[in-house]
Amino acid sequence: MRNITIKDIARELRISISTVSRALAGEKNVKASTREMVQETAKRMGYRPNPTATAMKSGHSNTIGVVVPEMLTPFAGKFIHGIQDFLYPHGIKVIVANSEESPERELANVEMMHNFMVDGIIISICSWQRNIEYYRKLMDEGQNIVFIDRIPQGIDAPMVVVDNYEKAYELVDHMVKSGRRRIAFIGSETGGDVDVYNSVIREQGYKDALKDNGMEYDEDLVVKAEKLRFENGKNAAEKLLDKDIDGVFAFTDTLALGAINKFQEKGLRVPEDIAVAGYSGTELALVPHPHLTTVEPPLRQMGEAAAELLLNNIRNKEKSNSTIVLEGKILLRESTGD
Repeated sequence: MRNITIKDIARELRISISTVSRALAGEKNVKASTREMVQETAKRMGYRPNPTATAMKSGHSNTIGVVVPEMLTPFAGKFIHGIQDFLYPHGIKVIVANSEESPERELANVEMMHNFMVDGIIISICSWQRNIEYYRKLMDEGQNIVFIDRIPQGIDAPMVVVDNYEKAYELVDHMVKSGRRRIAFIGSETGGDVDVYNSVIREQGYKDALKDNGMEYDEDLVVKAEKLRFENGKNAAEKLLDKDIDGVFAFTDTLALGAINKFQEKGLRVPEDIAVAGYSGTELALVPHPHLTTVEPPLRQMGEAAAELLLNNIRNKEKSNSTIVLEGKILLRESTGD
């Protein structure tokens, strides 16, 4: 069934296309009786406005796009809720796309949203080194973009992040002070499709916590996962089995849960033999036994902050490229003996 157009309505009522267009727009220079007749006919015929045409005419679509790297875990869903809760009262609709940890799909998602003339885009990226020139070009052309959680480097843009370094440092420092002396780090592989700068920052917090406690950084205790899934956490833990470790700090909860699973398969006790901590703070941390020590980012608040930044940049000529850093919360649980 084809879409009904204003031409069809004009033909039905035997009036001009311009009169139909102005009546549907609610313009006051069209008689009230004509406006009512046009709007009733449009409803009866099943007319739906073309959002792209409306956006071209008004300069605004009242729609923004959100692009996330994965939706297997509850992580992205929480800041999406924050984005929607903030924007809906302002009459802004939200379109969500999942990149599935693929920079190519991420780029296609952003291009699609830009072509549909969204007023702005909030994005959590797969790689801090891929697609950056394209995002810089879009922003130079006037597209409003806010980066959330997973952010790029070398680009002047508004961003919302959590205090990755500080909380990684504090958590590893706690593990050391609890008696752990051989703590490994499971991070994200650099240079691949999933290349997350948060991993670099958290690894630096791990290194500095060891150093400040008089412990040497050992490259043999650092394993990088190609992807950030449960199986990758298990594979990383497999590589650590012969390293004589008594602790693991993982870049994400998913990697940490995979590591716990592998250790338990091999008959190791958590936390008695190896303490394990992660960083994400979603409900997944409460799935295993023992429950996982983690850092809980204020995900809903991060979404609200990103939405507010984006809305301000949409509505104001003066754009803000500020970076908002929110504080996470360390949740000490049984997996580290707490």
